Amino acid sequence: MSMVLPEMSSKYAEAGVDVKKRGIEAFKATVHNLFPEAFCVVTEDPNLPGYGLVTHVDSAGSKPVQAYLNWKETGDLNWFKGLAQDVLAMNLNDVACVGATPVNFVDYIALNPLKVPRAELLRVLNSGFRESFSILKKHGVRVLFSGGETADLPDQLRTLDISGMVNARVKLGEVVTGGSIKPGNVIIGLRSGGKMKYEEKENSGIMCNGLTLARLCLLNRDYQQKYPEIADPEGRGYYGRFKFDQYIDELGMTVGEALVSPMRFYAPVVCEALKRCGNAITGLVHNMGGGLTKGLRVGRNIHYVKDNLIQPDPVFLLIQKESGETWKAMFEIYNMGLGFEVIADKEAADEILSISESFELDAKVVGRCQKSDGRNKVTVKSPQGNFQYPS
Repeated sequence: MSMVLPEMSSKYAEAGVDVKKRGIEAFKATVHNLFPEAFCVVTEDPNLPGYGLVTHVDSAGSKPVQAYLNWKETGDLNWFKGLAQDVLAMNLNDVACVGATPVNFVDYIALNPLKVPRAELLRVLNSGFRESFSILKKHGVRVLFSGGETADLPDQLRTLDISGMVNARVKLGEVVTGGSIKPGNVIIGLRSGGKMKYEEKENSGIMCNGLTLARLCLLNRDYQQKYPEIADPEGRGYYGRFKFDQYIDELGMTVGEALVSPMRFYAPVVCEALKRCGNAITGLVHNMGGGLTKGLRVGRNIHYVKDNLIQPDPVFLLIQKESGETWKAMFEIYNMGLGFEVIADKEAADEILSISESFELDAKVVGRCQKSDGRNKVTVKSPQGNFQYPS
């Protein structure tokens, strides 16, 4: 019998994903967190007084399934290469949100060896990690690669899963806690799509969230029949009208390329902003796993009003059109073109925008902070409608 998620009010939930991640509150009392209003958990370093430890784990989500499909259709293992950047960026961008300096990274690669060639996959991923570490080092972020673990799990996985963990350290007096976010602060949005300084080609902007819904609504059901391992046989199947190699003018790339566009490294930009404007930056938010509502967890009694948003990248408009998902849910699932937010004193906005520009990364002031009514709220005002979270 298949499990039914509660409150199936969106197409994403119908696909089997709960964007609100109900249940994680069970860990709240157990986790030792010095700054509950911060983006990441910070624990006191027991061996280094005055410093905090930030240990963060994340994955490439279901993007490996799309890379797998692209590989099966072409025979080109390089479709897996970008997953190394995905899992690195997901972790490094998050620890940057509390001002932490990364120390080392380990990966965890689990696969079904009956479906995926282990040795060949690992060689391609190693190449991806090597290139990613080189890019980061060149732009001011040094992190050591401490290996990891590879597991053959034919009974548990239909294809593969790639995740990783980063250890970071931060001076307790320099943690971006979110506690100093106040009315009058501005919200500076960093774009997720396009091409920035250290990227070789255009990015669709989708990053690593909402890929389950994107795959199902865009790709033709023929792929599920050809490769049954890419979908849950008891879940919502593929119902799209596109081939993976179909070029879409508005995307400027094929569907398959758009869905595996690598996760953007924001950490170098954020590190430079903290170096030059640290005292004026009150909050940092990586808009993954909650889209433009991710900031609900940061600060206290703040109403985040976003009324000058970056234009959503074409991939999001296509997903909404093909899936029929509500616009309100779209802004809660996807970053919608706004991958990272810097919350700061108004006087620092020009300097932060200049730093982003030096990385050839589009950015703009997308909103402001107001006093709330006792709880954090987010209001999105867009051409697609005005929405408030929580509703």
